[in-house]
Amino acid sequence: MSVLVDERTRLCVAGITGREGTFHTLNNRTYGTDVVGGVTPGKGGQDVEGIPVFDSWEQAVAEVQPNTAMIFVPPRFAADSILEAAAAGVELVIAITEGIPAHDELRVYNTIERERAGGHSTRLIGPNCPGILSPGKANVGIIPASFFEAGNVGVVSRSGTLTYQIGNEIARAGFGCSTIVGIGGDPVPGSSFVDILELFEADEETELVVLSGEIGGSAEEEAAEYIAENMSKPVVAYIAGFTAPAGKQMGHAGAIVSGSAGTAAAKALALEAKGVRVGRTPTEAALIAVEVLGGASLAAS
Repeated sequence: MSVLVDERTRLCVAGITGREGTFHTLNNRTYGTDVVGGVTPGKGGQDVEGIPVFDSWEQAVAEVQPNTAMIFVPPRFAADSILEAAAAGVELVIAITEGIPAHDELRVYNTIERERAGGHSTRLIGPNCPGILSPGKANVGIIPASFFEAGNVGVVSRSGTLTYQIGNEIARAGFGCSTIVGIGGDPVPGSSFVDILELFEADEETELVVLSGEIGGSAEEEAAEYIAENMSKPVVAYIAGFTAPAGKQMGHAGAIVSGSAGTAAAKALALEAKGVRVGRTPTEAALIAVEVLGGASLAAS
């Protein structure tokens, strides 16, 4: 098994006719993802190397029945595209776009949460995320799939690059990943660590989870509470920003600390207090994961 994307994924891409949208859509298709269409207003009826393009999400859903949307449109149009895909009934929306205004992100989050409370099923991953990869099954986004092997480690991260490093080191040690989920580093993410941890806990294939966090906000502290109360599987963590000065934004819009709140040290302490081992570097986190997996393998034999 895996979470969120697999062989059943039917992908449609907003912004497929743009340079980046075309490049990554074709990469995803080459990997084996079933790309069924794209959406670019005003370009309906065209195609991108055989992939049909539609003027709207409503048309795309009616014609090719996608269950997954990837958003590759400019920031000022991204919120409307996300909400249009959700309104059309797409189950999973993965927003790659960076730089969406915070008030737009809040509007999207509140709208989707309100509709989910009413029975609507759309889940949003991102914005400002690298996407989701289930090795050997499907890749939706910009994750370099060659870094990963299929296996039993679930990875959830606020950072793209650090995810690649951790996953690659796990693969080089002879282990693989069930699914890699990049939730993004913006202040208002569509899905939280807790949301994805819940999926990994229920996934039969996933035996261990690596959580890659960073400074700013309280997402890691909330994850620590959830892990202690709900996770039966081991979780290993890494927090980026141990040397970040207070008040300094580090890359992502949500990665900023004030005083002692939101620091890497505080997050590590919160996680360790709940039994989560925390690496001080990505390499150390990967080594801890390999150690735990190796011990589990020996115990099983």
